[in-house]
Formats: sequence, C-alpha cells, structure tokens
Amino acid sequence: MKALILVGGFGTRLRPLTLSVPKPLVDFANKPMILHQIEALKDIGVTEVVLAINYQPEVMLNFLKDFEEKLDIKITCSQETEPLGTAGPLALARDKLIDGSGEPFFVLNSDVISEYPLKEMIKFHKSHGGEASIMVTKVDEPSKYGVVVMEETTGQVEKFVEKPKLFVGNKINAGIYLLNPSVLDHIELRPTSIEKEVFPKIAANKKLYAMVLPGFWMDIGQPRDYITGLRLYLDSLRKKTSSKLASGPHILGNVIVHETAKIGEGCLIGPDVAIGPGCTIESGVRLSCCTVMRGVRIKKHACISSSIIGWHSTVGQWARVENMTILGEDVHVSDEVYSNGGVVLPHKEIKTSILNPEIVM
Repeated sequence: MKALILVGGFGTRLRPLTLSVPKPLVDFANKPMILHQIEALKDIGVTEVVLAINYQPEVMLNFLKDFEEKLDIKITCSQETEPLGTAGPLALARDKLIDGSGEPFFVLNSDVISEYPLKEMIKFHKSHGGEASIMVTKVDEPSKYGVVVMEETTGQVEKFVEKPKLFVGNKINAGIYLLNPSVLDHIELRPTSIEKEVFPKIAANKKLYAMVLPGFWMDIGQPRDYITGLRLYLDSLRKKTSSKLASGPHILGNVIVHETAKIGEGCLIGPDVAIGPGCTIESGVRLSCCTVMRGVRIKKHACISSSIIGWHSTVGQWARVENMTILGEDVHVSDEVYSNGGVVLPHKEIKTSILNPEIVM
C-alpha cells in the first residue's frame, strides 16, 4: 500500500518554530509531527509514503533519510512549483501513487494527530464498496468547520456544509482519507480543493463514505491547539502504553520525559508536559501544560505553563513564562523575567518582562 501526506507550505501559524524547521519536523511529544503518521502507516503495512510539499523539500528528505532505514519504508517527495491546494498534489503525484495493483491509498493531512485507526478504515472501505472513505470526528463547535452530513447507519455522505450557520450535524472532516485510484480521474493538475471540489462530486455519485473516528483528534497547526493536542495525546498514551509516561513523586498527571533529560531536586512537573532530549531542568522548577524541546535549560525555580519552549533555549532563575508564550529556537529569557503570551523569534535575548501578548522580533 501507498500513502500521500499533504505537507504543503510555510506553517505560518506555528511561527516562530517553523522559522527553524519545516512544520512537519516540529517536535510533538518528543518526535517530529510527521513521524507519528509515518509510524502509524508503517504499522498497517504501507510500504511507500509520498510527501506532497512546496517548501524546503531537501530539508525534509535529508531528515527523513535516517527514518527510511530505521522504519524500513520508502519516503519520496512530490514537489509543487506552485501551491496546488489539497487535491492538486494528488494529480501531481499520480504516477507515484498508481502502481497498477488497483489497491486504495491513504491521504493524510500532516497537521492531524489522532490514534490513526487505519486498519479499521481499510476494513470499512472494503465493506462499503464505494470509491472513497473519509474519517470524520465529532466536535462541540461545528460552525468553525466544514460539516459532513452523512447517513448514520451506512456512513454514506450526502453533502458538505462549510461553516454552517444553522446546526446540520457535528461531524467534521478529520483529514484522513482512503481513496481508490479511480478518484485521481476526478482531479485536474491545477490548484484545487479536495474538500470543496472533489469530494462533493463523489458524494453526488453516492460513492463517498464516512467513518466516525474513534478516540481523540486534533489539528495541531497552531499553538493553542498544539498544547490541547499534547494533552489528548498523553491521555491516550496513558490508556494504551502508560509505561512510556514518567512517574515519581515530582510528576503530576501525564508527563513524557526523554531518557537523556536531567531533572533536579524539588521540581513539580505536570500535568501534560513533554520534556525533550538533552534538556536540563534545574531544582525547584514548576512545569505544566507545556513542551520543552531538545537541549533546553530551565534554571532554578522558574515556572512555565501553557507555553512552548523551542530548541536550545534557556529560561532564567525565578522567571515566569505563561499564557501561550512561544519561544523560537535559541531564545534566552533572563532571570526573574515574566512573559505573558510573548511570541519570540529565534536567537533573541529577553531582558525585560513581556506584560501583554506581543511578538518580539
């Protein structure tokens, strides 16, 4: 089987982290976002993953070369010279996706984190005999999304309603698809949307089916959702393989700590924290609802909550960092500084407090 991951563009919503690496390589729970997907695909027997990309393909490929060998899976790029939307890339990668076997292929949106029930999806796809299957997820606030209106028992999709004003349902497109090769005949090589142009056509022919995603789902393409996604992911890890989570008197709730990280005396860590490789957390530090990426140093008695600390940054003694503060790579927060929602670009030193959310260039 093959799979296409829609990687796309610049990842502007996750800046300043994406100023250092392409978005799919930003760490999430101590491994690059895209690796969560590639591993899930490998687990159900996918042998080749195609990345549809229009930005820094060489950075992506160099990085993924190591994983190709480790995971024993072929990873190739299909590079767009102009942004082609969410369907155009499928037409561009047509020759890579079709091998004459007639087998369906997966398409995933690279920002989505979930439990990836791909095996169940293959079973569902084969059972309904349609042309395409999509995963949908239930949300509390459907008016922000495109809603999928479907027949409850069979899963047959009737129509899509973009950002509905009146309630039509609470199931939205989860960005995970399984498509027959024939779907590619509906797609032209031009900028085009799979959600707005391709799927409605297939639905009109009664060949599109939706499966409700079991477990959690999050689009982690922006900081607030990234932090929420981490909470959901760690919660799911607790249920499935809790041995991967940290434990001890200094740990509160779900926390993941890389084995090479060092944690000092008298810290209180959690809930919902990821601490990356080579980090040093000095004594008396308080961390909650945050990600601390590779090579970060948090000095004594600092307090960090609801924030993302980028690679190789330092947070000074008695500093307080909170309210969706995002530190880019190699940012240095001085002792006793307060950051309330500061978004700090790479290689900066912060010597005075950031009292209200702002971008620090």
